[in-house]
Amino acid sequence: MADIVLPELGEGITKATMACWHAKIGDYLRQGEDLCEVVTDKASFVIEATARGKLKSIIVAEGQEAQVGGVLGTIE
Repeated sequence: MADIVLPELGEGITKATMACWHAKIGDYLRQGEDLCEVVTDKASFVIEATARGKLKSIIVAEGQEAQVGGVLGTIE
C-alpha cells in the first residue's frame, strides 16, 4: 500500500485545500496519472499518483485542508 502525500509546493507554502479528486475509491490508477488538485492562496497544483493500483481511501475530502507532508489518501 502506498500513501498519497501532499508534496512540497513551494517556498513558504505549508498547507493546501483539496479542490477536487479526479478519481474515486476503487478506481485503478497508473503511476503519473492526475489524481487530485489542491489550491493554495498562491496557485493550484495537480497531484499525480506515485504508484499504480486501486485508490483505496480518501483521507482529505474536497474542501478540507492538508499540511505539506500529510497523507491525502492511499493506493493499494
